[in-house]
Amino acid sequence: MSVSDLDICNLAFEGNLVKLKERIEERKDLIRTKDQSGRVALHWAASAGYVDVVKYLLQQGAQVDARDEMEWTPLIISVSAGMEDVVRLLIGCGADVNATNKTGQSPLHYAASKNRLQFAEVLIEHGAEVNTFDKTSKATPLHRAASRGHSKMVTILLKQKADPNSVEIEGNTPLHMACEEDRTQVAQILVENQADITLLNKEKKTALDLASKQLANYLRRLTE
Repeated sequence: MSVSDLDICNLAFEGNLVKLKERIEERKDLIRTKDQSGRVALHWAASAGYVDVVKYLLQQGAQVDARDEMEWTPLIISVSAGMEDVVRLLIGCGADVNATNKTGQSPLHYAASKNRLQFAEVLIEHGAEVNTFDKTSKATPLHRAASRGHSKMVTILLKQKADPNSVEIEGNTPLHMACEEDRTQVAQILVENQADITLLNKEKKTALDLASKQLANYLRRLTE
């Protein structure tokens, strides 16, 4: 299956290291040649999880933080795709853990959204900013994890000083999002970690206003 208009990128995506080496030995510039989406071979190898291909391309001079048209780096792609070995390799080779794409989303945003706990831990261990926010909604990784009910991820982020009262573009805190989606366990964790139940969003609603009656009563009891 062709994913690119460049043969070298298709070989990288297929994990065909033998043919890829042959092409690069013939033309070294192929390492940095971009396809129709602005991606180089490293992007495609990272997205498919081929550690041997990623390692070879880096050894041959591929830019570890190469960006495609949407400013995705190989690290952002591999985190989103769930390729743990590639993630660890790229970070070990100096990939920017705080790089963001055109929408302002960092690797940690994707780890939080997709509940990739080990990814989040290794990113944070190497300096990922936990309170980073994207460009479109101003949401932090904690907003993402809370809205999806990822309680273990929420705990990891809070332990690393994620702000439980950060607000996104509509004025919602992670607690607003947890309550709106009826994420009881996450809401409890947030309240136990100083999430403010009185904060108003832009519609002048508190998190409890968005919660079911049962959840709202439960959270009130927690704060009494």
